[in-house]
Amino acid sequence: MARLRIALVEDQPLYRDMLVGLLRAVPDFDLVVAAGSAAETAAFPRDLDIALLDITLPDGDGIEVGRRLQERQSSLSIVLLSAVDRLNTLLDVPEEQRRRWSYLSKTSALSAPSLVSALRASAGGRSVLDRELVERRRARPRGRLAGLSTRQFEVLTLLAEGLTNTAIARRLSLADRSVDNHVNAVYSALGLGGDAERNPRVSAVRIFLEESA
Repeated sequence: MARLRIALVEDQPLYRDMLVGLLRAVPDFDLVVAAGSAAETAAFPRDLDIALLDITLPDGDGIEVGRRLQERQSSLSIVLLSAVDRLNTLLDVPEEQRRRWSYLSKTSALSAPSLVSALRASAGGRSVLDRELVERRRARPRGRLAGLSTRQFEVLTLLAEGLTNTAIARRLSLADRSVDNHVNAVYSALGLGGDAERNPRVSAVRIFLEESA
């Protein structure tokens, strides 16, 4: 199995050391570099799989660092870390890039299963949003999300968490075909889908971020 090449940027030494320990304990992870500032990322290699970035750095922020790194290496996946809920900052990332961006709370990032799962999904090209942050969000009144059924909104939150349709089926104890139908119903209710919509999953998550709080 090919090892995932990971770069870490975290300015708090103790937290960085804990993440380094977690990442180095995973057999198929290769922690290539661990830095403490945005400036250090200029020397990062260009053959990384994932950049795990603190969103708040002493000399910049993770979003700008991530965009700069992706400009150098378009295949790079970005996973942001934050101590507070700043999910909506992902809306600053162009939609065509956002499918390779994920967001974890620092609490979840210290749970090895959550971190490993998110990094692997991100490396596979999926966007993962922190489960606890997503589950706290509610649809704004009179928006498109308000027109979803309870089940459709639940399915949308699981899409936002980065789950595949098969994983959603397992989480909800539903048949795969039922989940496919629910996902398509969500796309239809949100005005997505069809040949004009290249990635309705990414667009659905964007609408979720825009119209929930």
